[in-house]
Amino acid sequence: MFCRPFSHHEHPAEIVRQFTPNWFTVTMGTGVLALLLGQVPGPDWLPALAAGVWRVNIALFALFSVLYAARWVFYPRQAARIFSHPVMPMFLGAIPMGLATIINGTLGFGHDPQLALRLWEVDAVLAVLTGLGVPFAMVVSQKHALERMTGVWLLPIVACEVAAASGALLAPHMAPAVAADLVLAGYGLWALSVPLALGILTILFLRLVLHALPPPELAVSSWLALGPLGTGALGLLLLGHAAPYAFAGGKLAFVGGVAQGIGIIGGLVIWAYGAWWLALAVAMTLAHRPHKLPFNLGWWGFTFPLGVFILATNALGAQTGGLAFVMAGHVLTGIFVVLWGVVALRTLRGAYHGALFASPCAPPRAAMRL
Repeated sequence: MFCRPFSHHEHPAEIVRQFTPNWFTVTMGTGVLALLLGQVPGPDWLPALAAGVWRVNIALFALFSVLYAARWVFYPRQAARIFSHPVMPMFLGAIPMGLATIINGTLGFGHDPQLALRLWEVDAVLAVLTGLGVPFAMVVSQKHALERMTGVWLLPIVACEVAAASGALLAPHMAPAVAADLVLAGYGLWALSVPLALGILTILFLRLVLHALPPPELAVSSWLALGPLGTGALGLLLLGHAAPYAFAGGKLAFVGGVAQGIGIIGGLVIWAYGAWWLALAVAMTLAHRPHKLPFNLGWWGFTFPLGVFILATNALGAQTGGLAFVMAGHVLTGIFVVLWGVVALRTLRGAYHGALFASPCAPPRAAMRL
């Protein structure tokens, strides 16, 4: 249960006290926007716009990191209660995933592979800690029931495969020995995420069949199923593309071509599964009557999962030469930009009025000891 959100007329310190990790979903969606704009052919000003969005995303990530760290410093007991909440700790996975979009932009816009490598090492550690720590907390500190399950369960799990895709993107910019380590680590990170995510998706579908749609305030969580499927496909495609270079001249040279073939076939299979979930998510959202859905930060679930699915679509178009993938990528990118614009504007308005700052289990301000 969430506390009463504060008004922008109240003390600014409430922002720190009420700050929660779901704000990092803003950096996930905005980071993917920058990456997608960087892949769209268009006028000369478009790359500059994409780089500008990436820089804004860095500022947002830095700001959110300071605010969330401050909450742990000044309100440690309240911050620690997150691990007993059944929903909010899932958003800890948004921190490494938001960082991953910055790492990818560091390659495409910042042109600094060494900095990207250092950031990726931090990101991989955060992803593993989140992917293991949050499920452990779910087992020992939280209470869950099948009818209350949503796609939010996927957030801490997906962080590892996002790191895998970023490592694969980084590999061709490194020396072969380092590239080989990145690709091998990428397959390991992919394995820490995708099989478990597929199992969760199976249970999630069972929950939908047995208990119908989630409540309106969690309706957008249906889109989160696209996350592990889009990134899972993208990871296989990028790892397979990097493998021939990474393994050339070494003992694993024979694996390069095999990995590339598996990347295309495996990526296509997972992408098709994602297309099924995308259709289901759209249908379930329409069944909820979108104009009646209450706005919250969960609406950023419209952005990142769809964004990584589009990135996978673009990668399939590039590696297979399929015109259908290329056209689908362009159409979906246009839809993504509109969705991002709507969610971003409503987030700005909600942040200004303070309606989006509400931490679970935090006592009302009047009840706090001064």
